[in-house]
Amino acid sequence: MSVAPLQALADAWPAGMLAAVVLFGLAIGSFLNVVIVRVPAGRSLWRPRSACPRCSALLSWYDNIPVLSFLVLRGRCRTCGVPIAWRYPIVEAVTAVALVLAYLAFGPTAEFVVASVLLAALIAITAIDLQHLLIPDVITLPGILVGLVANVATGRMSWIDSVLGITLASGLFLAIILVSRGGMGGGDLKLGAMLGAFLGWKALLFALFVAVILGGVLGIALVASGLRGRKDAVPFGPFLAVGGAMALFWGERVFGWWVGGFGG
Repeated sequence: MSVAPLQALADAWPAGMLAAVVLFGLAIGSFLNVVIVRVPAGRSLWRPRSACPRCSALLSWYDNIPVLSFLVLRGRCRTCGVPIAWRYPIVEAVTAVALVLAYLAFGPTAEFVVASVLLAALIAITAIDLQHLLIPDVITLPGILVGLVANVATGRMSWIDSVLGITLASGLFLAIILVSRGGMGGGDLKLGAMLGAFLGWKALLFALFVAVILGGVLGIALVASGLRGRKDAVPFGPFLAVGGAMALFWGERVFGWWVGGFGG
């Protein structure tokens, strides 16, 4: 599909396109909430229909409108009144914001589509890892292939850069896993490989740098505050996700700046 008609529409009706991206992001966020709940439990994403976890009442379409339904219901089930987790509107809003940022950065292009897929995957992985200390293979393993194919199909980068990103991430994380003797899990390795597939090796380095810095700072803060012990597990997936999202927008630019400055 040619990008030209989409670009012409965006130029002629920028506010409308932006509104469409917001609605699209909210809808994707609503679906991600289903992924976050059902994937760790090994349940189907399509059946049965969404229902209250306490009273099992099926949710009507008007109780399933992203963010708005939560506000109208005041964060409680219409049938039994049990509180609805704040995660639901947060995931929906964050997804909408992420996709708007991607649209503003890339416009109505194939690169925007690729960025949306990566950002959606990272949001779902972050929520699941925070809740279950789990990075699902069902997201990361297909994500490696999707990232590689998407880059080749859209011409975002050469397949060599993507394969080098996968290889670099896999090698680095495998070395860390072996040295730490279980201090880091295989899920982090697969997530790193997925980021390498989408971002390429250059932006991947920036993503890893951000993840290590953020993870180290927060880890030290948690231990110093007494909220975590030295041996308590802290999920690394969310830091990788944040680093990957930042690298999506600025990774190549920062790498070029770093190489240019270092060379000069």
